[in-house]
Order: sequence, then structure tokens, then C-alpha cells
Amino acid sequence: MKTVEIICRNCGADTLLQREAIYDGFTKSGERLLCSACGFEYESEDAVPFKKKKADPVIFTEADRSAAVDVFDEAESRNLCRYCANYLINPFTQFCSIHKKEVQATDTCPQFKTATPKDESDCPI
Repeated sequence: MKTVEIICRNCGADTLLQREAIYDGFTKSGERLLCSACGFEYESEDAVPFKKKKADPVIFTEADRSAAVDVFDEAESRNLCRYCANYLINPFTQFCSIHKKEVQATDTCPQFKTATPKDESDCPI
């Protein structure tokens, strides 16, 4: 959708475009494009003298951005409980089947065992 600011060619006002729906019963059959200052009707969207928007000033460039910072190695975040084969999750709790206790997804332990990806192709649902 284009901007709604116009400079009316009839009255010369710096104003807004008013869109008024045209109905045939309960069905929208079209739209009237009117100057909100004087009520002049434009025949089509192409005939409306939309106000040109000035380009926003460029304050910062790509050279001003700082370098991307990588805090964790890819392997470092892979030893979390959420990626462990012994991590069980249900709607009520997160549980470690080795330690028999409630854990958080971001916990770690020395008995970490990488979980194998589940194949959902033979899921009965």
C-alpha cells in the first residue's frame, strides 16, 4: 500500500488521501479515492499525486558496526543435558534418567551421552 500523504491537484493542500469503500449490497465493489481537504475524487490510484518521501539520512554505515562475537564454540554447546540420550522431557518436568533427578536443559554432567536423532517416519500418528 502506498503512502497516504498527497498534494491535491485540485486545492493544492498538503493533505491525506481518504479511501472510501463502494458497496453493491453487502459486497465491496470498489473504492473511491478522495482528497480529505476538498473532497476531490481521483479516478484511479495512478492519478493520485502522492507526496514523495525524502530518503532517510544515513548516519551509520557497515564500517561502523563492530565485529560479530562468537561466545561459544559449536562443540561446547553440544554437551548440554537437552542433547543427552538420558534426558527425558514431558509437559511437567525435565528429568535425567542416570541421576534420577530433575534437571534443566542447560545443565551439564560428566556422563553425557549424545542422543541419536529420532526417525519420525515410522510414527503411528
